[in-house]
Amino acid sequence: MSSAISGKVLVTGGSGFLGINLIRHLFAKGVTDIRSLDLVAFDYPEKDRVDAVVGDIRDAAQVAKCMEGVRFVVHTAAALPLYSAEDIHTTDVVGTRLLLEAAHVAGVERFVMISSTAVYGIPDHHPLRENDEMIGVGPYGRAKIEAEAECLTARAQGLCVPVIRPKSFVGPERLGVFALFYDWAYTGHGFPMIGNGHNRYQLLDVEDLCESIWLTMTLEAGKVNDTFNIGAKEFTTMRADYQAVLDDAGHGKKIRGFPAAPMIWTLRFLELLKLSPLYKWVYETASKDSFVSIEKAERVLGFSPRFSNQDALVRNYRWYVEHLDQFRNASGVSHRVPWGQGILRLAKAFF
Repeated sequence: MSSAISGKVLVTGGSGFLGINLIRHLFAKGVTDIRSLDLVAFDYPEKDRVDAVVGDIRDAAQVAKCMEGVRFVVHTAAALPLYSAEDIHTTDVVGTRLLLEAAHVAGVERFVMISSTAVYGIPDHHPLRENDEMIGVGPYGRAKIEAEAECLTARAQGLCVPVIRPKSFVGPERLGVFALFYDWAYTGHGFPMIGNGHNRYQLLDVEDLCESIWLTMTLEAGKVNDTFNIGAKEFTTMRADYQAVLDDAGHGKKIRGFPAAPMIWTLRFLELLKLSPLYKWVYETASKDSFVSIEKAERVLGFSPRFSNQDALVRNYRWYVEHLDQFRNASGVSHRVPWGQGILRLAKAFF
């Protein structure tokens, strides 16, 4: 394995949660020539060190221009589940296709695709392995399956395209749905859990994800031109893992489980009325086991995660508390800002 790489790296979605963590990880590895392409301006302290382009991966001309001189692409940009079905498809499928086509024309050496374990849908067994059936739930899950198909087409044309399927990942800069939980913990409230919380739900620290990306960028092409599940190696139950955050908050509050079926029906109704930020993938899977085998990544890539579920959640919570003043009144649909709590904010009074 090479300890460093030379040549320009294009990070799509560089202004996002994963994007900025990856860029910082690359800087730490000695990579200095980095270009970011994102719809959102790159407003981090590192902005003077990054060739930051504000643009849309759905714009073929702009994508082709951004691909000039690029040796490595890491494709993290995606329209997340709270976006419209049309935006999800055009961004996650069409945008991926345009990037791959431009990379092929530009002679890019390697294109690392960040997919999702959402491609497995709501499965009937665990752990999930890379060759398990893909059944996407909702527009996002289906779009990720189609995007992976675009990657297979590009592989067949000779491009090296490692595909990474990460579990839900947390860490510095991560807000989104996790900000709801962190807000309740910080303000001295307990937290409701769909079901009894005894299910095992694997997460992932963004630093471990970034290291897995680095491995697919630096190991020999013949090894990495494949698909890999990435997740924490150490995780217990949802109740125990999330309780670690309430314990760290120091208010003596507890996770409280509720029967799954009534909560799911209630959340379906609230989602329909657009009163809740929680979407189907979140509440339909929260009471079920959800974990993947990372054995292939361990064996082929030498991947060795540093953080357990509890480590990752507490590390993210402490970052949230330290930076709370920066986003206290912000909301949106990306991982970089808290999602509006909607009617769920009223439920805090009961916890």
